[in-house]
Formats: sequence, C-alpha cells, structure tokens
Amino acid sequence: QSWSRGMSYCLHSESHLDTGPIYVRENGKLHVVNQGAGGLQDVTPKTRPFRLFSRSFSVELCMNREDDRARRQRTDHFIFTYTKEGNLRYSAKSLFSLVLGYISDNVDHIDSLIGFPEQIAEKLFSAAEARQKFAEPVTGLRALQKFTEAYGSLVLCSLCLRNRYLVISEKLEEIKSFRELTCLDLSCCKLGDEHELLEHLTKEALSSVKRLLLKDTSLSDVGLRRMTAPVRVLKQGLENLLVLDLSCNPKITDVGIGYLLSFKKLNCLDISGTGLKDIDAVIKRIQMQIGLVHSKVPLKEFDHSNCKTEGWAEQTVLQWEQAVTEAIKPQDNLRSRTAALRFYGKTRRIEEVVKCTLVEGETKASVNLQFYKEKVQNCHLPLKKEAVESHELKNNKKRALAEQERERTSKQKHLCLTVEDWDLLNTY
Repeated sequence: QSWSRGMSYCLHSESHLDTGPIYVRENGKLHVVNQGAGGLQDVTPKTRPFRLFSRSFSVELCMNREDDRARRQRTDHFIFTYTKEGNLRYSAKSLFSLVLGYISDNVDHIDSLIGFPEQIAEKLFSAAEARQKFAEPVTGLRALQKFTEAYGSLVLCSLCLRNRYLVISEKLEEIKSFRELTCLDLSCCKLGDEHELLEHLTKEALSSVKRLLLKDTSLSDVGLRRMTAPVRVLKQGLENLLVLDLSCNPKITDVGIGYLLSFKKLNCLDISGTGLKDIDAVIKRIQMQIGLVHSKVPLKEFDHSNCKTEGWAEQTVLQWEQAVTEAIKPQDNLRSRTAALRFYGKTRRIEEVVKCTLVEGETKASVNLQFYKEKVQNCHLPLKKEAVESHELKNNKKRALAEQERERTSKQKHLCLTVEDWDLLNTY
C-alpha cells in the first residue's frame, strides 16, 4: 500500500507531463500502472510504434550550416559531367588527386623533398601554384625554399626581371631562394651598388650563372669591385660567366673595366654607354688579356628576347607581377585630391615608370662597345647573316670570303666538333 501511495503521488504531482504508460515488474510479472486509480493492472500493454523524436522535431543537415569554403572543398572530391541525355553525372576523383590536393594545401608544412621523384614533385608544385600558395608572404617563401633546395634549376633555370624593380623589392627573399640559375636579367632596375641582390650574385647558390644582364642598373666601379672580388681572390662566385652586359652605366670608368679581366671564360661583353675615357686603350686591354674582339655590328647575345623566365615557377613570377601591378593601380577616391590640386593651382607630380627605350636610344647614338671571342663568332654561332671580318681584310673581297666562311662552317659542323665544342653549343 505504501508503494502504491508513493506511485500515485508521483503521478499526480507530475500529471502535467505526458510520461506515457508506466510498467512495473513485481514477483516475475509485468504490471501496468493505472494512473486514474493509482493501482496496478495485470492487463498486458498494447504495443505502440516506437518514436525516437516527437512529431514537431526537425533535423537540419550539418553541411547546410557550413561555410562556402568547406562546401567547395567537398565538391572538389567529385568530377561533374553531363551525359548524352543531358543528365548531371558525378564520379569520385582518384585517391592520388585527393592526396595531391591535400598536400598542396599544406605545402608549407613539408619538411624536405630531397630524394622525392621529380615527376610527382612537378605535379605537386603545379597544384600549389594553382592555389597561389607561393604568393603568400611567409608560408610561400618556406614552401618555395623546400622545392629549390631539392630540385634547383628545375624550379627555375632562367629569370627575367627586366624593368621589374617593384617585384624585386616585394619578393626579394623569394628571388634569393632560387638556385642554379643559368640566366639572370636585371636590366633597367636601378639597383645601385649597395643592393642586397647584387651582393647575392657572389654567393655559391648563383655560381652557375652564365648569362648576366645588368644594363642600366646604376652600377659604378665600387659595385664591380664587390661583384668580382670572390672571382679575383677566391676563384669563386661568377667564375663560369660567359655573357655579361654592363651597358648604360655611365659611372663605370676605365678602373672598373680592370675588374672584369678576371672573367677568363667570358665570351661576350657589352660596355656601351659607360663612362670610359680612353676607349682605344680599353679595347686593346680587353683583347690582350681576355681575348675578346671589338664587334662592329650589334651582337645577338645582347638581345632581350633571348632571356626569358623558364622553369616550374614561371607562373609564380607572373603571379607576383600581377599582384604588384594591381597594388599600384590608381584608385577612384584619389580624383577629389587631383581636383583640389587644380583648384589651388598646383601641378600634380607625375611619376612614370623608367623605361629602357630611352636608354636604348642613347646607346645607339653612342659608340658600340660590344666584344666577342673570335673563334666562337666564326666557328659556332654567327650572329649575323654576314660574317664579321677582321681588320686586315679588304672591302672588295668581303663577299667571296663570306661565302667561303659559310662553306667552312657547314663542314665543321659535321667534322671538327669535339666534346668541348658540343658542351659550348649546349650552353646557348
């Protein structure tokens, strides 16, 4: 009786809650509690369908509450195509593609890529490049260093930064991370003698540079002395240099030319537009100590079209340039400031990008001081359709000697090329 009273009390006290039927097992039998009388009934309860949630309960999928970025990553796991009937069809991507995308998203966390297959590394670099991972300030530099340490010239073998001094200032550390470059063009960048990138040229990482273009970079004798010091003293640095362009640097004098005599492997040199005083003495000095002959016609080696950015990181350099270009675009909110300057009668200062076209015009007007090695000029790569003749040849025999030179060159291509000659041809 006391048990039935306690049960009835609980039922009456919580009558406002819909607890449903209550079952009690006593003496091995199952009883149902009669809430109206407060007693027990031996009637077997009727089974009713089990419902986990009430009728008013609603469920919202978790993917609907996620942001657009997470939803986009989920759709990357599938390939959507259309059938002939026009129905949308999707299929899952391969495991390799999924893993490649995941690693490229976290490429800055890679410890090392040394010994990793080049074919897979190139695909990984392209995937990270498509996600613009190398354009990020800190993580991009760390990821780029992992690739350059492992693959060197495959990442970038030739770099053209002509008239891109803003890219150099913004991505200096990334540019310094490139190794085993064979061609580097820094023309029209106005770097000067104290720039950090010129100091980096003397490092061991760029000892493989064979073609260096420093046209109109505001160099002087001091900068040449620093750039050639490792070659002159330690026989290191730019000792493998074959082509050097120092034109349009009026601060380079006869003293600075003396520092260039340490480049014994030099095949082509351009010092047009420099501040030389005794030109004839410089020409004789270069010919006697390096073996370079003064050219009467412009050489093909100093044409800008020969130097291009080549390697895995070609698109990366373009991304850097586009980012810098977008950052310096004029904004619409600056129009009011221009109107105010006009109202007060002040002229607006116009800042124009320094172009090399004006410098090239001045160079053409000045004396052409381009030098080459005569055996390279005559035997391997004629730079013009007409062969450059020596000073002892007469004008009336020019055509006949040119035809003989062509026949001799065509025969030597098949007969007298040694292993060293082929190595020299492969450098161009």
